[in-house]
Amino acid sequence: MKAYGKKTWIVPEGYIPKGSNGQAPEMTSHESISILNTSDKKANIQIYIYYTDRDPIGPYKLSVGPRRSKHIRFNDLTDPQPIPLVTEYSSLIESDIPVVVQHTRLDSRQAENALLSTIAFGTN
Repeated sequence: MKAYGKKTWIVPEGYIPKGSNGQAPEMTSHESISILNTSDKKANIQIYIYYTDRDPIGPYKLSVGPRRSKHIRFNDLTDPQPIPLVTEYSSLIESDIPVVVQHTRLDSRQAENALLSTIAFGTN
């Protein structure tokens, strides 16, 4: 099957709220990306995190199987180090084959939850 998408994606806006309202883990405030791999090959992914006041961190390494989708919570990324809460950041997502990336944030600090979702910026 054809590999749709791009190999490099950028999400310039990132922020993991501190605190949540509702049952964990479903309602835990978080940032996430969804990656769609339409090809017949495994996609090897590397994520780099950029901050306003310190050097970038990464790569966080993961994979998405052939003809599969994967949802990754930035809150769950721990290697090489956890992404701090209440800190502005941006992310660079690189894949060895074309994939499609969507970014989502759930802010559940109050009972009236807010969900933001947007397609990431694909560069090549």
